[in-house]
Amino acid sequence: MSIKIRKQDALNYHTQGQPGKLEVVPTKMLSTQLDLALAYSPGVAEPCKEIAANKDDVYKYTAKGNLVAVISNGTAVLGLGNIGPEASKPVMEGKAVLFKKYAGIDSFDIEIDEEDPDEFIKIVKSLEPTFGGINLEDIKAPECFKIETVLREKMNIPIMHDDQHGTAIISSAALLNALEIIGKKIQDIVLVVNGAGAAAVSCTKLYFALGLKKENLIMCDSKGVITKKREGLDESKKEFATDRKITTLQEALKGADVFVGLSIADILKPEDVLAMAKDPIVFALANPNPEIDYDLAKKTRPDLIMGTGRSDHPNQVNNVLGFPYIFRGALDVRATEINEEMKLAAVHALANLAKEPVPDIVFQAYGIDRIQFGREYLIPKPLDPRLITTVSPAVAKAAMDSGMARLPITDWGKYHQELLKRVGIDPKLTSRIIDLAKKKPKHIVFAEADHPKILKAAQILQDEKIAYPILLGNRQDIERLIQEHGLDISECKIIDPREEQERSEKYAQAYHAKRSRKGITMKDAHRQMRDRNAFGAMMVEFGEADALVSGLTKDYPKTILPSLQIIGMAEGVNRVAGMYIIMNKKGTFFFADCTVNVDPNVDELVEIIGLAARGVKFFDVEPRVAVLSYSNFGSSKGAVPEKTMKAVKLAKAKYPELILDGDIQANVAFDTDIQREIYPFSALAKEGANTLIFPNLTAGNIAYKLLIEIGGAEAIGPILLGMKKPVHVLQLGSSIRDIVNMAAIAVVDAQLHEMDGHL
Repeated sequence: MSIKIRKQDALNYHTQGQPGKLEVVPTKMLSTQLDLALAYSPGVAEPCKEIAANKDDVYKYTAKGNLVAVISNGTAVLGLGNIGPEASKPVMEGKAVLFKKYAGIDSFDIEIDEEDPDEFIKIVKSLEPTFGGINLEDIKAPECFKIETVLREKMNIPIMHDDQHGTAIISSAALLNALEIIGKKIQDIVLVVNGAGAAAVSCTKLYFALGLKKENLIMCDSKGVITKKREGLDESKKEFATDRKITTLQEALKGADVFVGLSIADILKPEDVLAMAKDPIVFALANPNPEIDYDLAKKTRPDLIMGTGRSDHPNQVNNVLGFPYIFRGALDVRATEINEEMKLAAVHALANLAKEPVPDIVFQAYGIDRIQFGREYLIPKPLDPRLITTVSPAVAKAAMDSGMARLPITDWGKYHQELLKRVGIDPKLTSRIIDLAKKKPKHIVFAEADHPKILKAAQILQDEKIAYPILLGNRQDIERLIQEHGLDISECKIIDPREEQERSEKYAQAYHAKRSRKGITMKDAHRQMRDRNAFGAMMVEFGEADALVSGLTKDYPKTILPSLQIIGMAEGVNRVAGMYIIMNKKGTFFFADCTVNVDPNVDELVEIIGLAARGVKFFDVEPRVAVLSYSNFGSSKGAVPEKTMKAVKLAKAKYPELILDGDIQANVAFDTDIQREIYPFSALAKEGANTLIFPNLTAGNIAYKLLIEIGGAEAIGPILLGMKKPVHVLQLGSSIRDIVNMAAIAVVDAQLHEMDGHL
C-alpha cells in the first residue's frame, strides 16, 4: 500500500514543536556545580590530557566511537537533483534519525557548500578527529567516485557513500536469492543494468565480486548501450563497455536473465519483459515510480521475479536494510574502513536471513499471515528486529578477518546482547500495533468529530488504512472544518445524531431497558441519547461500530460513565482499570491504575494486577509486575504496605505463572543490583519490573503526569482494561499522533474481542 503524502502535512511535520528532526541530549548529569565542573572546566582537562598522550583514548572519553557524520553537498538529492546544501538538510536529518532508530548510532548531519571535489575532500578529511565514521550522501557522479576513493585512502575511519553501496548490497542479496530460487548461477547469467550513475556503477562492481562475468554485463545510459565503440566515454563508464553489437535497451534485453533499473520511471515496456529469458528477474529500482509498473510486469510474465524500491510491493530494495547495521558493525570493532569483504559479508548475511523462519513479530508488523523464503520474499523486511544481530556481527567479523578492526570482539554472546540493548524492541511497539491494526481495520466511532484534531487523525487513519473512522457530531460543523483544513476524508462516515431519529429512538428504548430500575425515565433516556458519548457507546453495543474513542475535550469520568452504563464490563470482570504505556530511553513501562479506581481495596487491587498483566501481554511483552508502596517487603508499617502485601499474596496464588512482587518502592523495583544484594528472594531481582501497580489513583496519576511533563517520557493511554466491548479514552488535549495510536489500539482490541478476548 502506498502512502499519500500531502505537501502541508510534510511541512507541518518538520515545523511542529521544535523545527527539524534532531536535537542534542546530554548523557551525563548536569544538575550540580560539581557536575558542571567535571563536564567542563576544570575537570574536563583530565580526559584532554589523557587523549593528548594517547589519541586512541578519544574513543574512551568521548562519543566519537558512536558518532557518524551524514555529509552532503546537495548535488544529487533523491529525485530532486542539484538543489544545494541547504535544501538537502531535511534529507540528511532524516538519514541521521534512521541511524539512531535502527542501530542506536548518534549522528550529525553536515551540509557543505562546496562542489569542487578536491575542496570537498579537504573539508571532510579535516573532520576525522570528530567522527567515528562518515556516511556520504547525495553527491553527484562522477565526482562522488573520486571523493569516496580519496577519502578512504586518506582517512582511518569507516567511510561509505550510501547512494553507491547501499543499493548495491541490498540488491545483491536479493539477486543471490532470486537466482537460487530459479536454479541459475550468477556466472552463467546475462545481466542488463539501465542507468550509469553512482548506484549503477557500485551495484555492477559488487555483482562482479559475486561472480558475474564482465562479458555478460550490458550497461545502458540515456543514450543506449554503453559500447566500446562509443566515443567520449568518461572513465567511470569505460569499465562497463561491451563488445556486443547492440545499441538499444530493447536489443540488450533479448534473452537477458536479469534487468536492474536505476534510471527513470516506465522505461521498460511489457514487450521488453516478454523478450527476456525464462524466469526473468527484474529489479525496477527507480523511485518513486519504477521502470515498469509492478502489476503490469507480473501480469505480463507470471514467471517473473520482481523487486522495486517501494514498500507497497514485495521485495523492497531499501537501503535501511544495510547502512545502519554496516556502520554499527564497523564502529563496534573500530574499523579503519568499510572494505569489499565487509560489504560482501552484509550481502550474505541479508541473503541468509531471508531463508530463516520469520518470527511472529514480523508477521504482526506487516499484517501478513505468511512470510516464507520464495519469489515474493527474497530479502528481510525493514522492521525485522533480527537485522542488527545478523548484519552487524557479520560486518564486524569481516572487518576482523580482513585486518580492518582495531578493537576485535572476543565475546560474541555479550555483543549480541549489547546490540539488542542499543535499540531494543520497545521503540517499535507503536509501529507493531499500527501494522497489526492494518491487517484487519475496524469501524471506530469518534464522539468528538467536531474537533480539528479528530478530523486530522481520521485523515491519517483513512489514508494509512488503520481504521474506518465514523465521525459523530453536527454534520455542518464537521463539513465546515473538513473544508477549512483542506482534508479529504470522503471515505469516513459522518453521523449527526440529530438526523438519526429512528436510531435515537432505538437507542433510547435500549437505554431505558438497561437503566429503568436505576431511576431513569424514558424522557431521561431520550435526553441521554443527545450525549454523543452515550450515542457512540450505543453504536458499539448494537454492533454498528466496533469501538468507541473519546475524551479529547471531556474529563475522564464523564467520558467513561455512559460506556460503563451501556456496555459494561467483560464477563468475570468486577472492576475496570486504566493503564498507561510510558516510553522513554530506558524502555517501555506499563502503569496501572492511573485513571479509574480511587482507592482500591485488596481484592480490587488483585483484579487490577490481573487486568494489567493481561493488557501487557496484549502488547507482546512479558509482564514483570511490581506492586508499589513506600515500603520494601514490610520494611515500613501502614495501611498502604499492608494492603499491597496482602494483594501480592492473593495475586501470586491466583496468577502463579506471573512474575510478581511487592510491596516494593518504585526505585527498588527497577534496581536489580539493590534487589540482588538486599532482597535476593524478590521475583524481580533478575530483570526488574516493567509493569507498575499503584496503590491508589493519587499515586498513579501523579507519577505518570510527572514523567510526561518533566521526565521527557512519551505516553500512550489511558487504555481502558476490562470492558465488555472496546472503549478507549483519550487524554484531555491529546495530540493527533496520540489519537492515531489510541485508535490503532482500539482496532486491535476489537480484533481481540472478535476472538472472544478483551484487553
